[in-house]
Amino acid sequence: MAALPRLLCASSAVLVVWAGFCSAVCVEVPSETEAVQGKDMKLLCISCMKREEVTASTEVEWFYRPEGGKDELIYKYGKMNHEFSGRFRGRLQWNGSKDMQDVSITVLNVTLNDSGIYTCNITREFEFEIHRPLFTSSRLIHLTVVEEAGEDFTSVISEIMMYILLVFLTLWLLIEMVYCYRKVSKAEEAAQENATDYLAIPSENKENCAVPVEE
Repeated sequence: MAALPRLLCASSAVLVVWAGFCSAVCVEVPSETEAVQGKDMKLLCISCMKREEVTASTEVEWFYRPEGGKDELIYKYGKMNHEFSGRFRGRLQWNGSKDMQDVSITVLNVTLNDSGIYTCNITREFEFEIHRPLFTSSRLIHLTVVEEAGEDFTSVISEIMMYILLVFLTLWLLIEMVYCYRKVSKAEEAAQENATDYLAIPSENKENCAVPVEE
């Protein structure tokens, strides 16, 4: 029995190490490109760092370009956070992570005029002993704002399958009810015919049909 607590402790330690390893994993997932008018929209921008690049100072700039227009700086995050005046004033919210691998922002109360191209520029200055190299990367998000959310294809298929299943079950239930009704009707007819045949037999024959009782 003493080995059981040791085994449990060892298993817990393994789970903690595994969880810690998994929590450090970074995956560069692309952002969604369709927003609904009046809703909040997270513009996802992820730039993963390697293990040797963890020590770095990061600065992020977000640009917006309408269709046929020019890029305009709308948000800056780094040593000094700044939201610039314009159509997005008061509607931008930082939604990144502490390790600055996720540098996303959220646009509050999206309007139809917010459709366009969003650019996420990331500048990192790595703090190595000998030198401080700069690393820059960009992510483009082509955002389209619609008035109402369209139905997901998967949900449509699921809804169709549900209706098909309901129709199938209804038909199966009707078939079972008809089958049971016919079976009961035949049983009643057979019982009625037997009773009619028995009543049609003369009384003397009924006495002959009786089973003799042995003494």
